[in-house]
Amino acid sequence: MKKMRSVLLLIVLSAGIFTAYGQNTKEKLKEQSSKTNDMKKKILFVVTSHDKKGSTGEPTGYYLSEVSHPWHVLHGAGYEIDFVSPLGGKAPVDGFDLNDSINKVFWENKVYREKIENTMKPTEIIPENYAAIFYAGGHGAMWDFADNKELATIATQIYENNGIVSAVCHGPAGLVNIKLSSGDYLVKEKKINSFTNEEEIAVKLENVVPFMLESKLIERGAKFEKSASFQPHVTVDQRVITGQNPQSAHGVGEAILKELNKENK
Repeated sequence: MKKMRSVLLLIVLSAGIFTAYGQNTKEKLKEQSSKTNDMKKKILFVVTSHDKKGSTGEPTGYYLSEVSHPWHVLHGAGYEIDFVSPLGGKAPVDGFDLNDSINKVFWENKVYREKIENTMKPTEIIPENYAAIFYAGGHGAMWDFADNKELATIATQIYENNGIVSAVCHGPAGLVNIKLSSGDYLVKEKKINSFTNEEEIAVKLENVVPFMLESKLIERGAKFEKSASFQPHVTVDQRVITGQNPQSAHGVGEAILKELNKENK
């Protein structure tokens, strides 16, 4: 009888141990899964550090609606947004219009106002933590996006990790020198759009910007698409998403979200 009790006690204790072990294992797996999901939920927004239009002395920076509208779509869908700029710190802002209700919501969000006024430096970014990178426009991007090798490397790593590379208006200046591991330019043989040559001429800055963005993208092998000046146009091709102008910013946000949902299935 004593032996039977001992055996039963041993079985009960073993069951308890295995149950506790199973629960602990489940909790650990749940925690790991949560961490993985958190990483997948992050998107990196790139904004310019440049605050002058060439030698004109006119102020520039990132264009507010080109940040706020994609942010509104993606943040609203549950994604966390981080901000990086070539120099880090406070990013100069242009197109500051709080009559735009989405601009107002973004600007009055304490967390994100703090983030964009204290952007990270490229050296602080861990590419594996991001499902997508988005280059916001504003004329400042024409001076400090194209030749920033650190940002280009981050974008390459995100893209080659099955992530999304996206940009709007002058933001595609950040794409012109991105090269993949194959040695090919990211935009080569892909449908791409951006602020067009006609739009640059319309705002009388064709002789101020360091290069014409449409022409440079075509030079890099892009299949350039466009609509009439200042009309919305969003292009999606092989996890690269580009928008033509500020009017396209909301649509770029929606296209990024659609592509992320596709990748997460």
